[in-house]
Amino acid sequence: MSNNGSHAKGRLLIVDDELSVRDSLGKWFTEEGYEVFTAENAGDALTRMAERRYDLALLDIKMRGTDGVELQRRIHEIDPEMVTVMMTGYASVETAVAALKNGAYDYVTKPLDPEDVSHLVRNAISHRRARMENLRLRNTMDEVVRPPDLVGNSALMQKLRDAIDTVAPTDATVLITGESGTGKEVIARSIHAHSPRRYHPLVAIHCGALTETLLESELFGHEKGAFTGAQFRKLGKFELAEGGTVFLDEIGDISLKTQTDLLRVLQEREITRVGGNQPIRVDFRCVAATNKPLEALIEEGKFRPDLYYRLNVFRVEAPPLRDRRDDIPALVDHFVRKFSLAMNKRITRVAPAAMTRLQQHEWPGNVRELENAVERAMVVAQEPELREQDFSLDLNSVLANGAGGGRSLDDVERAHILRVLEECGGNQTRAAEVLGVDRVTLHNKLKRYGWSRPQPVGAGSKQ
Repeated sequence: MSNNGSHAKGRLLIVDDELSVRDSLGKWFTEEGYEVFTAENAGDALTRMAERRYDLALLDIKMRGTDGVELQRRIHEIDPEMVTVMMTGYASVETAVAALKNGAYDYVTKPLDPEDVSHLVRNAISHRRARMENLRLRNTMDEVVRPPDLVGNSALMQKLRDAIDTVAPTDATVLITGESGTGKEVIARSIHAHSPRRYHPLVAIHCGALTETLLESELFGHEKGAFTGAQFRKLGKFELAEGGTVFLDEIGDISLKTQTDLLRVLQEREITRVGGNQPIRVDFRCVAATNKPLEALIEEGKFRPDLYYRLNVFRVEAPPLRDRRDDIPALVDHFVRKFSLAMNKRITRVAPAAMTRLQQHEWPGNVRELENAVERAMVVAQEPELREQDFSLDLNSVLANGAGGGRSLDDVERAHILRVLEECGGNQTRAAEVLGVDRVTLHNKLKRYGWSRPQPVGAGSKQ
């Protein structure tokens, strides 16, 4: 049975010695838009394979003559990229699991549920196509995909590059520390891009953005029916990163229970999906990042010391921008080129006076705040170069009017925040956008400064 439609979702080979199974599966998948071929035994299947290539084969394990496990092994020898899914009765599940170890993608049990089988086949073919695309790109990957930009030639940036060059070729777990906005994810991507795992995925997850339950499902995956709404099996980040790197950002925000589960994965290199009980081997490299002092969290009982030691095998410090001011011109040039392309604006340079001001600023939001400042300037600029008035911050006044003439970092930050807030007319939401921080962070800082919203003239005068 076949459907030779030119827009087929994929080409399937169904091998089963029961005519009813071949017919019903053939009908299901033909109606779904696949090109379907069938075979009643291993010999017939191998003849079919000599005639054309297939995306996926559904193989019955119990067949007369050569069984499905042996056929799967021979198919894998002929075409290692062909996806195989085993079909079995409940009594032969152990045999199906053995086939998985030999390279089968998954197995389904009879009687077959059309929806489950269709979902599995869709996922398997998507997986195969992604893998084939990876293989196709592998020979040209180094030319097509460049490592992410680590911009700047200061001594601190050279030290950072040396650290990446040292650790990237190894499989060591890396902990990246540093303030918000210093580019920790760029560093993680650079480590991955310079590692032997660079042709495999880098899967990033921002731990602070998810609840404990959602984070567990994202990291470890879940089985069908594990909780309300779990209609299908879902692979977790560790499985999706097979052969590559898992980047765990904001690692200091995860709960103690998830810390325990994560420690076990790092030690055993096995995960168990939520709602499942079958350990699954995983192959990944772990890179974690935090803007919180984990040592302090350990003292407070909020972070497991054994997990900290497991993560802190090799430590990389992301330097704050105020400590590498010499890199600001190169960073600004990088962002100008980036936004010129995105906005289709022919702005190619920054006026010297504006650049001087940018280099004098403390940048409490680091590189992210600088990028936001350049983007805003690009939006309002009317000339081929960015001028002082295009930047919304009066940067010199921050240095000239530090609180009480103080020159500590806290003094400069306080003066800068209050100046921006004044320029924004007391609008905290707008000020937070200008500063490149979230509104809650700004609110907490203002509370610490004892700042209160100015009262209109005459307000509060009634007795």
